[in-house]
Amino acid sequence: MTAITAVDSTIALVPGPVNAHSHAFHRVLRGRTHREQGSFWTWREQMYSAASALTPAGYERLATAVFAEMVVSGWTAVGEFHYVHHRPDGTPYADHDMERALARAAAAAGIRLALLDTCYLAGGIGQPLAAAQTRFSDGDAAAWVRRVHSLRAALAEEAGALVTVGAAIHSVRAVPADQLTVIASDLDPALPLHVHLSEQQAENVACLDAHGVTPTELLERSGLLSPRLSAVHATHLTDADIALLGRREVTIVMCPTTEADLGDGIGPARALHDAGATIALGSDQHAVLDPFLEMRGLEHHERLGAQLRGRFTPAEIISAAVDGGRRSLGLGLSDDVVLVRRNTARTAGSDLDQLPLTATAADIAEVRIAGTVVARDGEHTSLGDPGRLYADALTHLDL
Repeated sequence: MTAITAVDSTIALVPGPVNAHSHAFHRVLRGRTHREQGSFWTWREQMYSAASALTPAGYERLATAVFAEMVVSGWTAVGEFHYVHHRPDGTPYADHDMERALARAAAAAGIRLALLDTCYLAGGIGQPLAAAQTRFSDGDAAAWVRRVHSLRAALAEEAGALVTVGAAIHSVRAVPADQLTVIASDLDPALPLHVHLSEQQAENVACLDAHGVTPTELLERSGLLSPRLSAVHATHLTDADIALLGRREVTIVMCPTTEADLGDGIGPARALHDAGATIALGSDQHAVLDPFLEMRGLEHHERLGAQLRGRFTPAEIISAAVDGGRRSLGLGLSDDVVLVRRNTARTAGSDLDQLPLTATAADIAEVRIAGTVVARDGEHTSLGDPGRLYADALTHLDL
């Protein structure tokens, strides 16, 4: 299991945390969605508006800022759950322009990127796409699979060793049941595969009404539950769902700060772990970018739900942030590390192994990815202050 080690009395070496679930463009919503009570569904309308404003050039600027902030905050790899594929009217760009923009942004930031190209075909179970969703769709799963395979070849030519391609199913809401079986049969089984699962109870109700089974059971029926699958959120599950996900050795990507921000609920992380699932962590909409806050969010949500302390050991928490993320994105072992100060107002006196429960991104002295120092003392070593990058990127978006 991954361990934190001491460099000296003032610096700890933390294996590089892996952000297993990201939507880079959601970052523009930070601090803009809290004027009314609302819900996940009203928040989603603002998200669609942001997606409609993206162009390849604008997205490259924005994603460069997001990935730079991730690096400065201590994330060393990211799984980008990407579905803004085409022009707003649904016509394709000439040559994977949006995907190439994300790859260039990651290269500029020096972060490892698993580009999880996402299948998105419907506006809900039995519903057509809304106008704002048109640019997400390839028409059917077979066309999406062909584009994913083409994308792999295109990025292999130019993206470099830090960029890989994976795949995702947006959700059982956005991919009809007959198309799920196409993906199970036609997609390269070597690719990591992700899916949003049961984030909202409304998804479960719609799936039960349409198919007579839960979303987890529908994925099982479609042949998609396996160790290569990562289920994101998995908030509202039955006991049978938990047992099935554990038995199939699925990875569960919890995103505690987003799940709290959106009022999703508290997922059964400990029960899933005990059933045999692997736990990983992500920052999703980037309401916060701080791997340490996601780590202790995992534990704190469990404490709130169970009214008990010590639901995950410190070793299990760091393992979720590192080992779970690597497994989720199909990454091997790496020498990526984060150097954390042990003598700040937050960390002074902390036991070495308990730093995930006390440190924050503000305590990071240095971030090294693939042997290169990419961040030091809150600044990106080549891009500078992520705040400046955001200021530039946001002026180029029509929000």
